[in-house]
Amino acid sequence: MDFLSLCLLTLWLYLPGFLANTFAMMWGKWLPKTGYGPWPIDGGRVLSDGNRMLGDGKTWNGLIGGSLTSGLLCVIIASTVSTGEMGTVFDDGATVFAHPLTGAETAWFNVGGTAGAAFILGSFLGFACLVGDSTGSFFKRRRGLKREGDISSKAPLLDTLPFAIMVFLLGQLFLGPSVLAAEELRMPMLALVAITPVLHRSFNLIGYKIGWKDVPY
Repeated sequence: MDFLSLCLLTLWLYLPGFLANTFAMMWGKWLPKTGYGPWPIDGGRVLSDGNRMLGDGKTWNGLIGGSLTSGLLCVIIASTVSTGEMGTVFDDGATVFAHPLTGAETAWFNVGGTAGAAFILGSFLGFACLVGDSTGSFFKRRRGLKREGDISSKAPLLDTLPFAIMVFLLGQLFLGPSVLAAEELRMPMLALVAITPVLHRSFNLIGYKIGWKDVPY
């Protein structure tokens, strides 16, 4: 498999993680309209620098809802693609639409059959993404780079890189022996981290255009 195909394969396998921010945004925007939430993760706590720990944009409804929706997406993916074998997933001519549970026969998340394992895997990827995103927000606020209304925080790298790094790092550390922790994906991961700001911006613009986001960043 050539390098471009490996990058596409990596993005496909980690798609539930990459879309978790979008799902969290939907839960953060829509659930309060029903009278529930929002529930800020930091509970309104202000640190010694005078800034909120995370801010109103990081909520429990977004974290939990986004993670679980990523799990549902992974279930859908697992039900629509063919199962494969670890030994052939990187062969020349192999599809980039590999099954997310390839090689996961003995993995810790292989519980509850295909649907159960896919849900746990997707939820884990979504949670990793949102933890990374919250980590970026924490450091932005320590530097005073906080979003105010329609004004961007002016910190595009801290807005985008932490979630991608966290998803890939935790995937490599905790998702073995599945294909998501394969050594062959490490260089493509670095390439995807490099272009994540562009991907993230594109997803946000789409969300803004269709009314899922109030701001285009």
